[in-house]
Amino acid sequence: MTISTPAYEALPPKAGFAGLAESWRADIVSGFLVFLIALPLCLGIAMASGFPPQAGIISAIVGGLLVSRINGSFVTIMGPAAGLIVVILDSVQELGQGDALAGYRYTLAAVFFAGLIQILMGVMKAGKMSAFFPSSAVHGMLAAIGIIIMSKQIHVMLGVKPDAQTLFQTIGAIPASLLDLNPEVAVIGFLGLGILAAWTFVQSPKLKMIPAPLLVVLVGMALGKYFDLEDEHKYLFLPNAVFLPHHEFTIGPKFLVTLPQNFLAGFAFPDFSRALQFVFWQQVFAIALVGSLESLLSAAAVDKLDPYKRVSDLNRDIAAVGVGNAISGLIGGLPMIAEIVRSSANVNNGAKTGWANFFHGLFLLVFVALFPKLIHEIPLASLAALLVFTGYRLASPREFKKTFEIGWDQLGVFVITIVGVLATDLLIGVAIGVAAELLFHFWRSIDWRNVVKLDRSIQETEPGVYHVQVAGAAFFGNYLGLKSDLASIPDGKTVIFDLSETSTVDHTVMENLHHYCDDYQSKGGRAEIRGLDRLVPTSSHPLAPRKRFA
Repeated sequence: MTISTPAYEALPPKAGFAGLAESWRADIVSGFLVFLIALPLCLGIAMASGFPPQAGIISAIVGGLLVSRINGSFVTIMGPAAGLIVVILDSVQELGQGDALAGYRYTLAAVFFAGLIQILMGVMKAGKMSAFFPSSAVHGMLAAIGIIIMSKQIHVMLGVKPDAQTLFQTIGAIPASLLDLNPEVAVIGFLGLGILAAWTFVQSPKLKMIPAPLLVVLVGMALGKYFDLEDEHKYLFLPNAVFLPHHEFTIGPKFLVTLPQNFLAGFAFPDFSRALQFVFWQQVFAIALVGSLESLLSAAAVDKLDPYKRVSDLNRDIAAVGVGNAISGLIGGLPMIAEIVRSSANVNNGAKTGWANFFHGLFLLVFVALFPKLIHEIPLASLAALLVFTGYRLASPREFKKTFEIGWDQLGVFVITIVGVLATDLLIGVAIGVAAELLFHFWRSIDWRNVVKLDRSIQETEPGVYHVQVAGAAFFGNYLGLKSDLASIPDGKTVIFDLSETSTVDHTVMENLHHYCDDYQSKGGRAEIRGLDRLVPTSSHPLAPRKRFA
């Protein structure tokens, strides 16, 4: 999907309070529109994660009001994301051992410590860590998350609670849930899903101004009123249809969002009593690693959408997210990341500074404090439809096709990571994907000596011209050193990458080098890659892995 951005003046907006004085009109409008998108997503993500609905809103409020003032990015929106649902739900179930409330409070403690680890990561300049993980393994992790989200939320969308204990049992129960669906709930869910799918084909800029998630929620609320979801009752569905196995169904408030009438009553505090147990720290590191990786990837992607081509300070961003998560964990909120969908909407709506993120958090705070009864009227099926659609986008056939176009080996890593995550958990699954990528590299005859260290040199061959010579095997495991060296090259010069002496270059390095060239040129410099004619790609894709053949 091509994301168009509005035209802007050449000079970037000012930062801080000077930026507020200069750009407050545009940022308030964008913040309000993003708030309309964020409200239903925050509620849905929280409930899918095993947290109370208000936990998602708490996270977005902290991300907007606090993190937006200390982070290193410009137009990103901080808040809960679908990509963390699997990690948080697993933590609630593992730590709670069947007690959902206890699992919630133990997980809040895990979120707090994960935030402290992220602060430390930012101080230690770990913002470059995203370059270490192979791209296909990361995309495989996201696709697996999408599959897990869909498999769990489809049942909610149908108004059915499956008799399943494991993920594969949950997936296997989908046909039974389709047969036993609660018709009125399913109408709300399927209609919401249809609106989201149809909205992707809308071309009118005026219609596009209406956020699809908001439309789904409004339609769901109208149908909820029509079906009288607020009052528990039984109803007959097509009683004269002999082909149906049964006709009587129950509907009521349990199919609606539940929020405390008093906003302050929605806060909760962590339980640190399991902090000395190994399983607790497993969850802490899973939240910190997956959250940091997703946040870094999202922030880097949002930079490419910024019409002013500003570049985020990713180390400061991770530290700021850590501060936000530590505070969010102390008061009952979900962990947050730099969220790509809301950030894209923020750019498209004309946001100019981080104050748009601040206003989005402020609108959420005002709305949830003043209108909790209105939120209670949102059907769970509408929120489930939003999450099913989000999960589909993460694991759509297009993602498989895009990966296959890069090369069959990359598709192999992608699929292996998906299977690994589904069969084990996120961390082990990603580790399996990384191991698979390594095996493919050794199959290409990589010298073991190249596993950690990349043979490279940077020389200023003439004034303003930097020659970057790379030799041997260049792949995800040894790219971080080169990335650190490239940070020392000043802006506005000419950078020439010479890959003529490399024996192999993997997809992750090709992707990072192309991104570096694009970013460097956007800041007024010139960058190019030479020597690829001596390497044979595994496919026709411009970012395909390459290997020298004798």
